[in-house]
Amino acid sequence: MAYTYTTPWLLVVAELLILVSITESKVPAIIVFGDSTVDAGNNNVVPTLLKSNFRPYGRDFPGGRPTGRFSNGRIPPDFISEAFGLKPIVPAYLDPAYNISDFATGVCFASAGTGYDNATSDVLKVIPMWKELEYYKEYQNKLRAYVGKDKANEILSEALYLMSLGTNDFLENYYLSLKRQSQFTVQQYEDFLIGLAGNFIRELYRLGVRKISLTGLPPMGCLPLERTLNILGQNECVEKYNNVALEFNVKLNGLVERLNKELPGLRLLSTDAYKILDQIIKKPSLYGFDVVEKACCSTGKFEISYLCNELSPFTCSDTNKYVFWDAFHPTEKTNHIIVNDFLDKLLPYFR
Repeated sequence: MAYTYTTPWLLVVAELLILVSITESKVPAIIVFGDSTVDAGNNNVVPTLLKSNFRPYGRDFPGGRPTGRFSNGRIPPDFISEAFGLKPIVPAYLDPAYNISDFATGVCFASAGTGYDNATSDVLKVIPMWKELEYYKEYQNKLRAYVGKDKANEILSEALYLMSLGTNDFLENYYLSLKRQSQFTVQQYEDFLIGLAGNFIRELYRLGVRKISLTGLPPMGCLPLERTLNILGQNECVEKYNNVALEFNVKLNGLVERLNKELPGLRLLSTDAYKILDQIIKKPSLYGFDVVEKACCSTGKFEISYLCNELSPFTCSDTNKYVFWDAFHPTEKTNHIIVNDFLDKLLPYFR
C-alpha cells in the first residue's frame, strides 16, 4: 500500500524539480535541429542505413552504451546543455526511452544525413528539415499540455536553439549529384542553401523562437573520408571543399546580420566550427592528439555507420589520441574542445 501512494508523490517531486530548474535558468532548455553533428539518436527509428546505435559507437558514453550519437561519447549539444547548468545529455525526440518530462529541459530533433536541401535527406532516406520542424510543433503542444500554456511559452521563447548542418548538402548531395550541378554553380547552390536557412529561421521565429546559435561548416575537405578519396592529392585535405566551406560561412554570417535586423527581438548568433577544427587539424599536438589524417574506427579511412566495427583489429584503443572517431565525425574529446571554443561567445550572449 505504501508503494501505491509513494510513487505519485515521487513523480510530483520530480516534476517540481524540473519546473524549479526551468524557472531559475535564463536558458531553461536546449533545443536542437540539424544533422549527424548533433543527432542524439533520432535515426535509430528511421528506415535508413545511416545509424550508429551499435558498438563501438558510444563506448565512452556514460554506461558505455551506443545511443545513436555519431561519436564514441557525447556530442556538442550535450556539452552546451551542461555548460548552461542543465542536464549533461540532450535526448532524441524519437527515442522511446524518454518522454515530455525529459524533453522539458532539452530535446533533439536532428537527423544524421540531413541538410537544408530536401534532396539531401532523400539520399539516405533520413528526416528532412521540414519534418524536424513538424516534430518541433508537436513538441510545443506536448509541452503546453505538460507545464501549462504560459510556462511552456516562456520555456520555448527563452530556450537556446542550436542549428548545425550543411556539410551533407555539399559532400553527400551537390558533389555527388549531376542534377544539382546541372541546376547550380557551387556559388549558386550556396545561395540556394542560404535562402533555405533563412526561411527555416523565419519559421522558427514565427513559432516564438528568439535565441538561436547557428553553426557553419567545418573544414570539410579535411574529413578522413575526403582525404582518403584524394589520392591524386597525396591524401591531403581537399582545399576546394574547404574553400567552399569558408565561402558559405561568410554568406551565413551575412544572413545572421540581416535576420537580426529584420526580426525584432531575435538573438541569432553565428558560431564558427571551422577555425577551431582547422587549428586542431593543423597542430594536433597542441591539443593532445597524435592522429588527424585517419579516424579511430576500423582503418579510419572510410568507415561511417555500419562500416565502423569494434571487432576490427585496426580500431584504436585510445580514442583521446584521435581527432576523428569515424571517417566523418569527431571524437568526444574533439567535440568538447570545439564547444569550449564556442562557449566564450554563447554564454555571455545568451545568459
